[in-house]
Order: sequence, then C-alpha cells, then structure tokens
Amino acid sequence: MHEEDCPPGWFGSWLTEAGMTLDVCPAYRRPLPPDLQTYDGLLVLGGDMGAYDDATHPWLTMTKALIRDAVAQRLPFLGICLGHQLAAVALGGSVEVNAHGHARGITPLGLTSAGIEDELFHVTIDEAPALQWNHDVVTTLPPGATLLATDPDLSVQAVNFAPRAWGVQFHPEAGSDIFARWVRERLGHAPPARVDVAAAYAEVRKHERDLERAWKPLAERFAAITADAAVARVA
Repeated sequence: MHEEDCPPGWFGSWLTEAGMTLDVCPAYRRPLPPDLQTYDGLLVLGGDMGAYDDATHPWLTMTKALIRDAVAQRLPFLGICLGHQLAAVALGGSVEVNAHGHARGITPLGLTSAGIEDELFHVTIDEAPALQWNHDVVTTLPPGATLLATDPDLSVQAVNFAPRAWGVQFHPEAGSDIFARWVRERLGHAPPARVDVAAAYAEVRKHERDLERAWKPLAERFAAITADAAVARVA
C-alpha cells in the first residue's frame, strides 16, 4: 500500500475468499520486504503520487525493484493504477500525464485480440465497466509487453508485461466507498479541470454491482494463477 486511502478493497477480499493469505505492507509506514523469497506473488496498489516521485516517496524505488524481482522469478504480479505505472517504468517503459485529461467515473474497457486470449484477462468481457480516477497513463510499453485493453480515448488500460505479470490502469479493487475517499476532498473545492466530481461519484454508485460482477472473476483468476505457480515451484 502506498497510502491509507488506497487499500486492497474488493480485490483483497476476493483473493482471501479464493484461499490466498495477504500480507498487506503499508510502505509509507514501514520498510518493504527486502525480497520475495517467502511470497507466492505480488500485488502493487494505487496512490496519489507519481511513478517518478522516488525523491519524495523513497519506497517507490524498492517497489520497482520488487516488481523486477517478481518478473525475473516469474512470480505472479499485478499492478493497479500506480502499481501498473511503476511496473511500466521499472521494466523500461514510460509514464506521462494523460493528454486527454483527468480520467474519472466509469468507462468501458476495450479488449484487444491479445486481451481476449490472455491467461488472466480471458475471464473479462469486452466493454466491461472500469472505474477511473487518475491523471497519468503509460505512454510507452516496456520491451516485450503486450497491450490487452484500452480506454475509449485509446489510453493504455491493461498490459501483460511478461509471463505472469500484468498491470491495469483502472481500479478493479474499488467501489463507491473507496472512490468516496478519493473525491471527498474535492467536493466543495476546486476539482481537476473539467471534472464534475459529484457526477463521477454518482456514476460509480450507479454501476457498483456491475463493477463487482466484472472484476471478481479477474481476482479469482489471479488467485488461481498464483496457486498453480506456487505448486509448480514446489514440484
């Protein structure tokens, strides 16, 4: 975790229900593990900081190192929003401010042909609702990465970085309760340019059940991949 307002949320609950044991590491409060030797996978969540903000958030450097470690070991990895951006940077890609402006509310996810057949993403339906709240996006994929899904503005939304390594720009872990934390400080104050914060929150509330139905299968599939990979390492 990079901050208190970006917890594992639904995704953490779904992984636990699928038999996973989570070790939630609040990197802003205590040091991260030095390596992944005792772990079966890695989930890196979102945060308000940027993928290049190592100077002001020094744990980001270690997070990038752990992502590279996971990829090198072929441990299952999933990055969400900032976690996805950190993976892109750690593996040789780039992140920039979204030229289309601040992403918010619900957008339909457009799967590529690779996304439809992907080991993780094949459980996702095309045009599934994706919860957005971000202003940066991956603009250059790392070498060897495969684009799995885009937003209607064609920004990168899901990537397979390497075997058993994925990133998503949107927030499959968040419902209206977490989204409310992100926008509460904006209500009644100056929002991001051209962003109707109240309308974005209302849209998330309206589609909450659709979001759960869309993304629980992804969490369950990630749990299955992680379990299979753990068994294979022991065998």
